[in-house]
Amino acid sequence: MDELLRQAIAVLRGMWQRRWLGIIVAWIVGLASVVAVIVIPDKYEASARVYVDTQSILRPLMSGLVTQPNIDQQVNMLSRTLITRPNVEKLIRMADLDLKVQSRSDRESLIEGLMSSLKINNTSRDNIYTITYRDTNPESAKRVVQSLVSIFVESNLGDARKDTESARKFLDKEITQYEKRLEEAEARLKEFKIRNMATQSAEGKDYFARLTAAGALLEQSKLQLREAEQSRDTLKRHIVGDEPSLMPDPAQESIAGISVPELDARIDALQKNLDGLLQRYTDQHPDVVSTRRLVKELEDQKRQEVAARRKAAATNPAASLSGNPAQQQLKLTLSEADANVAALRTRVAEYQTRYNRLAESARMMPQIEAEFAQLNRDYEINKKNYEQLVQRRESASMGSEMENAAGVDFRLIDPPRASPKPVAPNRTLFLPLTLLLALGAGIAATFAASQLRPVFFDARSLRETSGLPLLGTVTLLVDDARKQRERKDMLRFAAACLTLIGAYGAGLLALFLISVRTA
Repeated sequence: MDELLRQAIAVLRGMWQRRWLGIIVAWIVGLASVVAVIVIPDKYEASARVYVDTQSILRPLMSGLVTQPNIDQQVNMLSRTLITRPNVEKLIRMADLDLKVQSRSDRESLIEGLMSSLKINNTSRDNIYTITYRDTNPESAKRVVQSLVSIFVESNLGDARKDTESARKFLDKEITQYEKRLEEAEARLKEFKIRNMATQSAEGKDYFARLTAAGALLEQSKLQLREAEQSRDTLKRHIVGDEPSLMPDPAQESIAGISVPELDARIDALQKNLDGLLQRYTDQHPDVVSTRRLVKELEDQKRQEVAARRKAAATNPAASLSGNPAQQQLKLTLSEADANVAALRTRVAEYQTRYNRLAESARMMPQIEAEFAQLNRDYEINKKNYEQLVQRRESASMGSEMENAAGVDFRLIDPPRASPKPVAPNRTLFLPLTLLLALGAGIAATFAASQLRPVFFDARSLRETSGLPLLGTVTLLVDDARKQRERKDMLRFAAACLTLIGAYGAGLLALFLISVRTA
């Protein structure tokens, strides 16, 4: 610690020896920096505030029906990418900043300056954007801000239209491609159906289901054929007498099922008359008794007529059979049974042929069904994608119309306005800084001079630096005249420092008075 303190004291004593160099450098740097601050041209700031209204009642109403982009994110990204080279070149033309441009290098420097000077600040919560620009000419700054506001509004609308048009073109292109794919798939499907028309079913069943159904119909038809043949054979046996006769025994016969038209009509009439009498009279009424007697006489007469016919039939069986209605009905039923058997045989033969044909083609059906499934799957996929693309195109069209009806609303809260007083440079702040700069330059100059031409103030420093043995030291005796000169030199140095500080103080006071007077 003592060694460091000793070295620091040695450095400070060396710097003190070069103090006049430091004060001269401080005065030169101070004067140069003050002149530089004074000659810096004044800059005026122009600004404008824009409110972007992204809310609309149509957006929640159309939610889920149309494709709605994130408007807030788009506007935020637009504000971040607004200050680009193409927009700045457009701004230069709109604000007439290129009138004084003489060369390409001047134009490049102008573009770079604008890109670094233009500022866009926003509050993400309120969607309020502040555009600022500083220039030595307030009117020029105002024109630049006005042009940038116009570009801000137009860029959003133009980008929205461009995005919608690009999306629509892309969807139209994809829809056209899928239409061609659908047409090709439908053509392949049509050719397949025409080529395999015999294997198709109108009910929508697959081939093996049709084969199973054909087998079931064949078995059912065979069963119906056997039933019809059995019924027909039974009728034949009845007719030829192999089975018991259908004619009832005379002793046990009843006349209820035998018709004698003349007697039956009279009996029916009397029965109706008897029913009417019974509704009005009792069983002992003379009209009721007489009517019942007549009915009984007619039934006896009918029974005698039936007995006579049976006797005649027993005498001549052939004539009785030909004239027997029941026998005739059996013959008609037998004819119908024969016709039914023939029809069922034809049906069985047809079902057998279909079943055999389907069974023969069973080996080809897995390949045909696999090909049909592949064609149908490709068609369904293309159709689904096509319908989704058409739906999205309609959604995009509705979204575009909704944006036109309720798009982003740009409201100019504060129109472009240039400040009446310059906002830069801040000379009140820069002048004290130049004082610090001057003092720092003076101190740095004295330190550099002390290090370049060092001075030794004690024997130890000299011995350590030179590395030579030191035999002794000679002390300087200061007389009164030298002390007087050193005192005067100290006063002059203090006066130089105070004058420097006083000059800065006077300058700051004058600048303050001028700013108060102009305010």
